[in-house]
Amino acid sequence: MQAHYANISLHEKERLLKIEYDSKMKVTFENPDKINGLMTLTVEEADYKEDVEKALKNYRKKANVPGFRPGQVPMGQIKRMFGANVKVDAINKVLGDNLQKYVVDNKIPMLGQPLAADGQEAVDLEKEPPYVFKFDIAVAPEFKIELTDKDKVDYYDIKVDDALIDQQIDMFASRAGHYDKAEAYDPEQRDMLKGDLRELDEKGNTLEGGVTVESAVLMPQYIKVEDQKKLFDGAKLGDIITFNPRKAYPESDVEVSSLLKIDKEQVAEHTGDFSFQITEISRFVKAEINQELFDSIYGAEAGIKDEAQFRETIAKGLAAQLEADSDFKFMQDIRKYAEEKVGDLVFPEALLKRMMIQNNQDKGEDFVEKNFEGSIKELKWHLIREQLAEANNVKVEDGDVRAAAKETARAQFAQYGMNNVPDEYLDNYASEMLKKRETVDNLVERAIDRKLTLALKNVVKLNKKSISLDDFNKMLSE
Repeated sequence: MQAHYANISLHEKERLLKIEYDSKMKVTFENPDKINGLMTLTVEEADYKEDVEKALKNYRKKANVPGFRPGQVPMGQIKRMFGANVKVDAINKVLGDNLQKYVVDNKIPMLGQPLAADGQEAVDLEKEPPYVFKFDIAVAPEFKIELTDKDKVDYYDIKVDDALIDQQIDMFASRAGHYDKAEAYDPEQRDMLKGDLRELDEKGNTLEGGVTVESAVLMPQYIKVEDQKKLFDGAKLGDIITFNPRKAYPESDVEVSSLLKIDKEQVAEHTGDFSFQITEISRFVKAEINQELFDSIYGAEAGIKDEAQFRETIAKGLAAQLEADSDFKFMQDIRKYAEEKVGDLVFPEALLKRMMIQNNQDKGEDFVEKNFEGSIKELKWHLIREQLAEANNVKVEDGDVRAAAKETARAQFAQYGMNNVPDEYLDNYASEMLKKRETVDNLVERAIDRKLTLALKNVVKLNKKSISLDDFNKMLSE
């Protein structure tokens, strides 16, 4: 549910302005309690006649009627065939155009879409005009929100300390690491074992027809039960370890089935011991902190020549990422502050519930009742945000939406340690995102929030507080 008139595109507004406001189209609007509006439109024949005639002429040009050449079908026959539907379409169009134009011209903050007035009977279009249509209009409550430098809002500066930089370096080194061969298994290392897995009978012999997996991969540090995990301590190449996969992963059929290469449904049939003969031990080794790592993370063009520069570059990147987190928290606090400043608002709840029911017919009234309060809260913030955006001249252009798409793409690549993705790839990724309407809507919202955040940081008085990342995350989770 949103303030509908504010979301009409510039192109649509220009189109509406070109509609000649025929005085014969009588439009009245009653709004005695300021939030429940009733719009009445009286449609005369002159309001739609020209559109009907034009549409019928087009039908006549294209109609394929046996016995007549294209364009030669008598108009009387065209009217009998298509007249009723054409009239309905024309009236619907003139109704929609004039209703929307009235809303725009009179700056009515309409919420959602108009609904046929409660209790209005169907209009019989087979009778002679005029036709009277009535619509219930949900109107946003009147309020004023203004933020200035007299308004004080907390802003959390997240510290980029050495521990945070060390943590990032460790993550980079781990992502760029590799496996070396080893002779013996060390539980303190991230050793990976490869070997032949065979199901055993009750006497400890290989079970005839039992499960056999060659070159099975096992990482003992992830075994859930300690006594099963310790069976592998000190194991060497060629050793045969007897363990029980079911006991090792007592709560995970998925892990057992993955190890034994069987369906989850078959796990219950294989609860005995297995032998595991080690044929290979691979030890994970983190990448060295050297030029190769610098270039793999940021690219040779970044010109990082030593660890000091590497740490400095990481610090800058972390600061940018953490500023986005700080801004997110700032907007949360702005929302809370602004909502408290505005106070309670009265909405046309009965009408909005009708609207929600109509838009969620497959979910029923129970769904509406459970979600209505949350919808009203979001609607209140939407209206406040609209006012703040307008007051601070926040406007979103196509370039802002594309920039939001690129930033989203950059963040997604960064999750996989890819920090030097060329702009060309980011542009292509962003273009794919912008092909989906739902994604575009989300990016528009993100672009508005971004620009509004930057604007409000320069408007209100920031009560800056330094905080560690751990404490910041704890605060967000509370």
